Amino acid sequence: MSRTLLAAAAVAPLLLAAQAQAQEAVRTGPDEGEPTAVAEVVIPAQATFRNRTDDTVPTLSYEQQYFQRFEPLTVGDALRRVPSVTFLSDVLESDGARLRGLDPGYTQILIDGESVPGAGDDRSFFVDRIPAELIERVEVVRAPSARRSGDAMAGAINIVLRDAYTLDGGYLRAGARYFDNGEWRFSYGAFWGGQFGPGRLLAGLDVSERYNPKNKFSQRFDEPGGTLDNVEVQTDVRDGTDYAFNGAYELPMFGGDLELSTVFVRTDRYEDEDSWEYQDGIITNPNLLTFNDNDTDILTDNLSVRLGWDGPMAGGETDISLNYAMISDEQTEFETESEYLRDATPFPDEDRFTADQTLVDIQDEEWTLRLDHSRDVFGGDAELEFGIDVTLKTRDTSILEADRIRFNVPNAPGVRPTVPPYSGYDPVPGGLSRIEETRIDPFFVFSGSGGRVSWEAGLRWETTDSTIDDMTTSTVDESDYNHVLPSFSFRLNLSEQDRLIASVGRSVRRPNFSFLSPALLEEEFGDSDFIGNPALEPETAWGFDVGLERRLGRRGVAGINFFYRDVQDLIEYVNTGLEGSAGPGTFIYTVDNVGDGTVWGVEFDLSTPLDALGMPDTGVFLNYSWLDSEVEDFLGERRFNGQSDSVLSAGFTHDIPAWELAFGATYFQQGEAFDRFLTEEVTTTYGENLEVFIERRFGERFVLRLTGSNLLNASKDEIFDKFDNLADQVARSYDEYELETEDAGPVWQITGRWTF
Repeated sequence: MSRTLLAAAAVAPLLLAAQAQAQEAVRTGPDEGEPTAVAEVVIPAQATFRNRTDDTVPTLSYEQQYFQRFEPLTVGDALRRVPSVTFLSDVLESDGARLRGLDPGYTQILIDGESVPGAGDDRSFFVDRIPAELIERVEVVRAPSARRSGDAMAGAINIVLRDAYTLDGGYLRAGARYFDNGEWRFSYGAFWGGQFGPGRLLAGLDVSERYNPKNKFSQRFDEPGGTLDNVEVQTDVRDGTDYAFNGAYELPMFGGDLELSTVFVRTDRYEDEDSWEYQDGIITNPNLLTFNDNDTDILTDNLSVRLGWDGPMAGGETDISLNYAMISDEQTEFETESEYLRDATPFPDEDRFTADQTLVDIQDEEWTLRLDHSRDVFGGDAELEFGIDVTLKTRDTSILEADRIRFNVPNAPGVRPTVPPYSGYDPVPGGLSRIEETRIDPFFVFSGSGGRVSWEAGLRWETTDSTIDDMTTSTVDESDYNHVLPSFSFRLNLSEQDRLIASVGRSVRRPNFSFLSPALLEEEFGDSDFIGNPALEPETAWGFDVGLERRLGRRGVAGINFFYRDVQDLIEYVNTGLEGSAGPGTFIYTVDNVGDGTVWGVEFDLSTPLDALGMPDTGVFLNYSWLDSEVEDFLGERRFNGQSDSVLSAGFTHDIPAWELAFGATYFQQGEAFDRFLTEEVTTTYGENLEVFIERRFGERFVLRLTGSNLLNASKDEIFDKFDNLADQVARSYDEYELETEDAGPVWQITGRWTF
């Protein structure tokens, strides 16, 4: 925390100086529908700052140029430079975005304003699936609006992809990344936008080789401060390639504009984890307890296709769109384990080898039809918008396990035996299922502006009918629920430089898919079992945001925002009172809508050039969020699981126009997070992350960048408190106490872009 306060104190004088700048007109982009010259996007001549949007609903907008100089590989990497986004990913990974520190299921991920299915059990979409090269801008929408689905309790992240008017021209990109273990990985891209026949076309292709080598070390004790039982040394290498394509075609038709757009991303990835566990912490072969080889072969496809038309109709403006989105996630995982000290006799005697294989196949599809009409009312002083969203969702899950292979270890320690073919695949409990959801969501919005005030009042009625067909239990469960979701936002211009933005509304979070399964999972929590609850209702929340925003000169902006969420029908684990499969003293647990929770915090953001200090070519940014929450579970009060208590990102860029040179740095750190589940508690801390870049422009057509990331060798450190059952957890009678640290080295990247 001391480093966080020092960083904030260092930037504070810059903010005070920036506030003294002469006030100028706010920076604006090109007119709507006007294509942008490709050189302005790919080779910007100056730093780009956070946009000051005119949206009534509180929204932060960041164009691609804001991130591009640091060459993020994915949208997840880019989001580390916007306020209130945290991750609980492994080192060098940025997958499940946690807006305001909350679980990814509380954050709505949109692509071009449309929801997309994810492979995650919590309905979340991993933002590292989208290459950063495809985006036009990223919007952080802090509050609900009747125009969007209400499942955005923490807020929404809208990933706006390039459309047919984004580029006028084309460019080629090539990059190479070097890792501290001597490995190289490469990336390539080609993008073009321009007039094509009667309309405009955008086409882009990106191929990126992704690689993440990590090392882990664990120490396991019988209790905190107790006897060291064993240590584990682990290597974890994730190696794969992402293939991405996005395209858009727009042309005038029927008095309006017709658009066909698509994005496709394929991830072909292999994860290789090897671990060696040693007795008494002595790392020698005579003390080798186990050798574990855990590999996963992953092939994941994401596809989204949208056909839409908007134009004048029936005295107003009408928007009609049909959107198809799907994810196909296929994984083959095998795990082998050689156990060497199962008895007092040295190798081989009773030593044992086991092998397991699991096949996962998840197919999730969504069709969404949207009809939206808006028209002026009250003589043009206000606008009425109304419409309906109809969504049909189907999710098929297949999780199969092969018969376990087991025999005496025939080889010396550390040498993997030959594994015979796997056979006899059977579904795991709950592993064969189909979930169908039909949502019909009508909405209307009144909005207007007058004088210094603009406002938006809306109402959305979300209805959901679901069917859960579990083939492993031969049961079909049906449920339906509906929620009325009002929202209201307003913006008050206090002066030419200052404005107040406030919003209040209701939002929902639908249950995890695994929580709905009626299958019994034996010994899921220590010695106790778990069974899902198909009758679960979504969580709901009332919340508000209140913020002040100040314009700094021509390009700068600073803002502070306070948010609060009151969550009802919280989903928590409960004891059914039934005896578990392991006999007396064990139970069957489930989940139910019980209790309430609250979430609150303060968010500060600054993005400005230092004109007031005579440094117009130097830009700084500082984002700091203080986050907190409270919920009561089976052991008492805690924060929401996984919520970091703070997150800081700060940095600068500096241009030297005479040399056509630029450089900069970004610093990122998030605070401690805590998770408490039945029989296990986890405390997670992260080290500091530093990234730098240096850029050299060659005329108006070529730019070369060298970037370095993870330069402080940031680590992820976790403390695991493990128990056999709830009674032991209450009494703090430990089954195991584990300390784990994970680290990776610096990554260097050189990237070139050439426009044409």
